[in-house]
Order: sequence, then C-alpha cells, then structure tokens
Amino acid sequence: MTATVVRAACPHDCPDTCALLVTVENGVATEVRGDPEHPTTAGVLCTKVSRYVERTYHAERLLYPMRRVGRKGEGKFERISWDEALDEIAGRLKDIAARDPQAILPYSYAGTMGLVQGDSMSLRFFNKLGASLLDRTICATAGATGYKYTIGGSIGTDMEEFQNARLILIWGGNPIASNLHFWMRVQEAKRRGATLIAIDPYRSLTAEKCHQHIALLPGTDAALALGMMHVLIKEDLIDHDYVADHTLGFEELKARALEWTPERTAETCGITVDEVVALARVYGQTARRGEAAAIRVNYGLQRVRGGGMAVRNITCLPALVGAWRHAAGGVQLSTSGSFPTNRAALQRPDLLDGRSPRTINMTTIGDDLLKDASPWFGPKIEAVIVYNANPLAIAPDSAKVQRGFEREDLFTVVLEHFRTDSADYADILIPATTQLEHVDAHLAYGHLYMMANNAAIAPMGEAKPNTEFFRLLAARMGFDDPCFSETDDELAAQAFNAKDTRAIHFDWESLKRKGWQKLNMPAAPFAQGGFPTPSGKCEFYSSTMAKDGLDPVPTYIPPYESVASNPELAEKYPLAMISPPARNFLNSTFVNVQSLRATEGEPHLDIHPVDAAARGLEHGDMARIFNDRGSFVARARVTDKARPGLVVGLSIWWKKLSTDGKNANEVTSQRLTDMGRAPTFYDTLVQVEKAAPSTRDETL
Repeated sequence: MTATVVRAACPHDCPDTCALLVTVENGVATEVRGDPEHPTTAGVLCTKVSRYVERTYHAERLLYPMRRVGRKGEGKFERISWDEALDEIAGRLKDIAARDPQAILPYSYAGTMGLVQGDSMSLRFFNKLGASLLDRTICATAGATGYKYTIGGSIGTDMEEFQNARLILIWGGNPIASNLHFWMRVQEAKRRGATLIAIDPYRSLTAEKCHQHIALLPGTDAALALGMMHVLIKEDLIDHDYVADHTLGFEELKARALEWTPERTAETCGITVDEVVALARVYGQTARRGEAAAIRVNYGLQRVRGGGMAVRNITCLPALVGAWRHAAGGVQLSTSGSFPTNRAALQRPDLLDGRSPRTINMTTIGDDLLKDASPWFGPKIEAVIVYNANPLAIAPDSAKVQRGFEREDLFTVVLEHFRTDSADYADILIPATTQLEHVDAHLAYGHLYMMANNAAIAPMGEAKPNTEFFRLLAARMGFDDPCFSETDDELAAQAFNAKDTRAIHFDWESLKRKGWQKLNMPAAPFAQGGFPTPSGKCEFYSSTMAKDGLDPVPTYIPPYESVASNPELAEKYPLAMISPPARNFLNSTFVNVQSLRATEGEPHLDIHPVDAAARGLEHGDMARIFNDRGSFVARARVTDKARPGLVVGLSIWWKKLSTDGKNANEVTSQRLTDMGRAPTFYDTLVQVEKAAPSTRDETL
C-alpha cells in the first residue's frame, strides 16, 4: 500500500484558514489533519474540518449532472450527460442574453474562500457575458466599511501576537466555535496572566471561559464604545502623544463622547454603570502601564442597523489609548487587506468592455427575484447561476427567497456537492469538486499566511471544479478570449502580486511545495501611524464619510427593531433574536454530515427562565418563534445564557433537515445596515409561544 501526504488548505469561511495534510492511500484520502509546522494551525483542526474525509466520501455526494423532473423544490432529478447539461445551459443563457444579459444573475459567496475556485473564471465568464453584478454583502461588508473609514483597510493585530497581550476584549464573537486557533492564543495569554473580557448579548462558550462577561443588548455596541471613550477622556486615560501625532479629529470625537455619560450608556446597553466605567478603566489603565491591550472584534455585532458604525467606534479605541504601539495591542477584525491580492488579473473586469451592468444585492435576493421589469430596476431576473452558496438557507426573509426560486419562468443552475435546500430548486444541477479534488490559492482573514491547496485525489464521479465548468460553458457560449483557456495553476500563479514586498516575491510553485508562506508585515503595523486612510492617520473624523452622506464622527444608530426605536413593534414582538453559528456547522456547510448533526442534535432556542415562564415554556418544549415575516420551530432550552428579553437560535440549519422544514431566516429581515449594504440578521424582534411537537422530529 502506497501512502502519500498532500499539502492543502481549509477552504471555508473561517478566519483560521488552516494548513492541512491529507493522507492518500492508493488514490483514496484516508485522513485530514492539521499541519503541525504551520504556526497558526499548530496541528489542530476544528471538529468540522477534521471530518473532511467523511464529507468528501459522503454517500449523498452529487456525482453527475442532473435535470429537474419534478416541481421546483421537490428535489426530483434525472441523470444527464455533461454535453446535455452544457448545451441546455448555454442555449437558455444565449436566448436571455440576446434580450438583455442583465437578466442573468450569478449568486455566490464563501462556500469556498479560494481565489481560484471562488471567483476567478466564474467572474471572467459573467463579465464577458455582461450579466448583472452581485453585491456580495451577506457577511462582512458593514464592519469592513466602518473599519476602512477609520483605519483605512482590513489590517490589524497579528493573531500570533495575541498571547502576549495583558488584556483581551473579545467583542461580538465566540472563537471557541468559529476562531479556534485564535482561542488557543487567548488561552496562552490567560495562562500568562492576561485578563479576558467577553462583550456579547449571549453567554457563549467563550464568554463562559472569560474573567468577565458583559451582556449588552443586541445592537448597542456602538453606544458602549462611546461610553468607554467618555470615561477614557474624562479620566485622562488617553495617549496624548499618539492622538496628536497619528489621529485626526480628536476634538470632534471628544465632543461626541462627552455626550455619552456612563448613565446614558448603561441605560442604552441594558447593563450597569459600573460595568461601563470598569471596562473603560481596565482598558485605559492597561495601556497607560505600557502593557498590550488588544481587541478581537467579530462580525456578529455588525449585523444590525448601525453595525458599520459600531465597528468604527470600537476601532477608534486603540488609537485613543495608544494600544497600536504594541505588536500585541490594537484591534483585529480582518487581516485580508494585508494581502496584495491581484483580483483584477483573476477576474478580468476589462471583459465588461465599457459596459456597466446593474448590481443586485445578494441580501435582498428575496425581493429582487419577485420584481418585474421596470425602468429603475431593469429587466426581470430570468436566470440565476448559484455556486459556493445556499441562498434558500442563508438569505434573510426566507419565505420570499423561496417564492422567488419557485418561479417556473426562472432558469436556475446550481453547482453543488450535495442536494442542499437550494439544489432542490435547480433546473440543472452540476456536481462540483471538494477541496480535496482541485487546486486553489488562499489568503486568510485571521492570520498573515498565503496558502496553497494541492489536489489530493481525482474528482469523484463526474464532478468538476468550478473553474472547469465555467471554461466549458464559455466555450459553449462562443467566448474565445485566451483567458478562458488558462489552467487552475496558471490562475493560482496570478493570485498575489509577485512584485509586492508584502508577498516576498510570491512564487506559486514554491508555495505549492511549502503549503504556506507568511507575508512580510511589520509586527506592530501602526506603531508609528502610517494608516492607509486619506490622511495617513486614524480618522476619528472622516471627511470621506461626510461625502458619503454619513455622520463623520462616531455616533450611535439604534436598531430598526427594539423597544427604544420601535415601541409599537416591540409590544407585539417583545423578544430580540440573534442567530449566531452553531459550533458543529459553518454557515450552512457540514449540516448534512451525520456525525456533526448528531452532535448538534436539532434546532434549539435558548430562552431566559423569566421569558420562558411568562410563556408557559419548560425546558425541552417545542417553541414556535414568529413575527410578521414568518415562523420556525425549535426545541426550547431554558437557560440564563440568554439574557432577559433575548432568545438565541444557533444556526444555520438546512431547512430540509430542521424540525419543521424552516430555519431562523424565516424571521430575519432584508433591511440593510447603515453602511456597506449588509444584512441585519441580528436586528430582529420576535414572539415565542409553545408549539405542539413536530411530526418531523423522528426524521432527524
């Protein structure tokens, strides 16, 4: 028996982007483990990716092209050949494009984070076609926009430095479930004497293991940051030299922060005055002592109306106290802006040839699929090509999304590994390769390593990489530009700018052999300022925001749905709901892996004992969660992990594998954030009542 070890990289939407070692015996992958030599992976994988062999060889893998033979959503298909599939897809797209190519829409996101299999050949195809553009906002654009206005780009504290911090604020995240290797560094910092504080409406697994948990109301993080600024300024815990040399707009910030007394902040956030003051003091005093104070801010807190502003406000704090002076200080939201990624070479926007197609926001797909043609909207959407995404499960206001995909006049193609909720609505279903079966190049958003993924095994059945599907489809459409003939290795070689000093003269062949290579970045990126903003400083006052019609100074924007902002709605639906990731799933990936779903059990709703008692709910009862948009059913867990007035539905379940064929996105809204045009998943009011046990329980 011949065994080889292949270097690979985890493709999923996680900041860790682990380096993998895949053991292959006689052409079969037998084990996936973490690379012990990679400094951030350190030989450790999460429970999800450690099951990647199980996922790749899953009995329900899609192995052949399929054509729908039943009703949309029924999930009935017949096997067809690749030639039949490509001919039908090309024929339908040609007919639509002859009228208006903008009636064709790609729908993709982070089913793979790979620069090659994500959006390279696919966007070349859609740019050449002139299809509608997709605004890919479903996860992170609100926070990224607020961060960019303040810092200038997605650059932050190196994950490998966090163990040297003396204070770590884990703000709006649960790294035990979604950022394991960061948590390993945090645990080392704790062993060295660091103080850990979790700021989160929910007492997550992470919050339980911190020294303190501040359970603020959802959507009030911006107010808490302003209250901290108030105390820092009033008690003179700021770094005056750093502020003078490396920030812009301190006087404007000071005036705004002084409006946010601890009393006002505490009332807005639903916490105590002591919590506001103590948090600010420990943060400011740690920096004053010359010790590293670090913030890990995550994307959960930006999924509300004022989410972009919340991230902006938090991002002002390190500059205010001079925390950037230390390699282990500052803040990390994402490190993706550190990478000199050559997206223009990969995606070829020049193929648009001067055209400016309309842009459809992926968050509002439910509404947009139901719109007729109009002068302001453009043509009705007649075709959707779904890849690296599962919109029926992950898009908000799910009932509308489903109605849109049920349209008989909508031609839908889905590239997938499995028959997901979205796959059931496909007219043509295309089998895609998994990460073990194709080549890819990766950046990371939680560390600073360029990553290579080598194909470990041959594609299963007749599955093909996304790139190959779009090459073949381009040929069927008559697109003969040389760029459509480039191989995956040729694409990967263009992933990073080889001449940029950050990439240390990136070379794809050497990266493939090594598997990973760290960027050439300073340990403390903003110790001496040099922010990539228009002014070169951390911008407390942003003239760019003023030009964009936004308040140029940090402020507080209340949620759309809360007692304070909409008392009439809150009277009808008095409970706030958030739906953070379940530990054993990654967005909607891995839900169909039996061992992981068995561990997760079934959809649950965590509800505080006071709120449960008021509704006659006991632990283990079935609960119906509802508002004007829809409803879903979950098993109630009566626990004080959820603060009073809050319910928590860990997500995202495939609807077909959930208790009642629905998931948390039945009740979420298509409203957008203050900046970044992002979704407001955690800006949701609901009511909860006892429900009868579901007849679907036994099928789980």
